[in-house]
Amino acid sequence: MPRFVLSLDQGTTSSRAILFNHQGEIVASSQQEITQHFPQSGWVEHDAEEIWQTQQQTIVDVLEQAQLMESDIAAIGITNQRETVVVWDRKTGVPLMNAIVWQDRRTADQCRQLKDAGFESAIHSITGLKIDPYFSATKVQWVLDQVEGARARAEAGELCMGTIDSWLIWKLTDGKQHITDATNASRTLLCNIHTGEWDNALLEKFMIPRSMLPSIVDSSGVVGQWRGVPIAGIAGDQQAALFGQACYSPGLAKNTYGTGCFLLLNTGDRVVRSSNQLLSTIALQINGVREYALEGSVFVGGSLFQWLRDGLQIFDDVKELDALAATVEDSGGVVIVPALAGLGAPHWDPFARGLITGISRGTTKAHICRAALEAVSFQSVELVECMQRDASTHLEELRVDGGASTSDLLMQIQSDLMDCEIVRPEVTETTAFGAAALAGLAVGFWKSKEELARIWKEEKRFTPQLSEEKRRQMRAAWDTAVEKAKS
Repeated sequence: MPRFVLSLDQGTTSSRAILFNHQGEIVASSQQEITQHFPQSGWVEHDAEEIWQTQQQTIVDVLEQAQLMESDIAAIGITNQRETVVVWDRKTGVPLMNAIVWQDRRTADQCRQLKDAGFESAIHSITGLKIDPYFSATKVQWVLDQVEGARARAEAGELCMGTIDSWLIWKLTDGKQHITDATNASRTLLCNIHTGEWDNALLEKFMIPRSMLPSIVDSSGVVGQWRGVPIAGIAGDQQAALFGQACYSPGLAKNTYGTGCFLLLNTGDRVVRSSNQLLSTIALQINGVREYALEGSVFVGGSLFQWLRDGLQIFDDVKELDALAATVEDSGGVVIVPALAGLGAPHWDPFARGLITGISRGTTKAHICRAALEAVSFQSVELVECMQRDASTHLEELRVDGGASTSDLLMQIQSDLMDCEIVRPEVTETTAFGAAALAGLAVGFWKSKEELARIWKEEKRFTPQLSEEKRRQMRAAWDTAVEKAKS
């Protein structure tokens, strides 16, 4: 019997493959960075062929590391950076241009025009999303309008579009399957989250031919094969993390600290429409039955730390950030608003730009580092406050994952500023494990959610230690700085 599940985790900065055993332990892993392309200010692109090549190489690497054959793999799960979109030729499989990344802001003016025309309320009621360049629809529309001959070819049925899960599955199955799962579909601004189907009115509004779109399938279920191995799990990275954190019941929440920060609250079979600028999204679909979540999206999380390293060159390795930040008790009045790609929830201002305030002669790079940790934390605090109001609930604890969650200092700051217990699991690769779990469920590798829940184990818990007065002072400085950063 196959003894492992393979998870493909295609993210914003790298492609990874992770092999899990039945106990949910990592047996082997491989990671390859992908190139970030910035053709103009506010534009972000990836080479879709590079994504495929790096993802292929990671598969080869983990099989070699573990000395396994394809027959040792029970199933493949796929999780991906969401909203990033590829348009490619249906016959040749060649992309028309680079993939347009979720962080890309090139359609900001187009989105503003749609808002000004009064379409946001109707679109929000159908999709649960806001009109923002973040989502896929305006990106596809831009490709069809700007790439010569693209619209005519699309209308003739010659082009495919898809988020990164669709692109990888197309390549893994040699073009036999053009599909996406319900979680990824719900991030395109083209899907009716109440029915789980593409919406004809939205396709017409964004002038996108239906023939371009992939079929929508379950998040857990066999949809194709790669060298005889079933492809059986698909979920956008944040929904995969929610599942990997065993947040199976309404009221449970997780926050992923990656390139951005993404906080999701399970709302069960109920679509909670936010009154506080959050998103309603499909969390999961199995056997045609959908579960939902409230989501808050922070565009710049870990990428702020990368900018401090590469842009300001404050340190040579991100690992030095914690050590520097720990040398001071606080940020010395410095506040960073990391609106490097606009502001996400709850502000939704694509024209906002980053700033640093409160600098004095006494400011050191240690204070800047401390302020960076506080900035990532404050953005998540705003999301939790909105979620609690929308769902009429009080969050007792927040489960955390992602690369930056391994920082004890960041997690303690998060607990202090959120006034909430922060819980970190033993395995922080919960996004990859979530995709593996969905695939394993589909083929009987794991029998139930209950069995998967027993795999999840707490590693460390962080409890608030900051005084209420200090928390209020810091929050007031943050709110003032955010207003200055807005357009």
